[in-house]
Amino acid sequence: MKRKARVLMAFGEALRKFRLDAGLSQEELAARADLHRTYVGDVERGERNVSLVNMVKLSEASGVKLSRVLKEAEKEL
Repeated sequence: MKRKARVLMAFGEALRKFRLDAGLSQEELAARADLHRTYVGDVERGERNVSLVNMVKLSEASGVKLSRVLKEAEKEL
């Protein structure tokens, strides 16, 4: 797997972990972050190169700081 794909997958898996820990569906997270549900699914599957602004929106909507999501993602890299 290429580096870019690994990074995207690691971020998506970390985001999914925190979303599930918060007891949120993808739809609920998307609504809180003011994003579309399919966008959240794409991010979680590592299919979307998410912008910094949307990383902040998604992490905050999950109830965690972006630094925690990134630290969790780094464990997979």
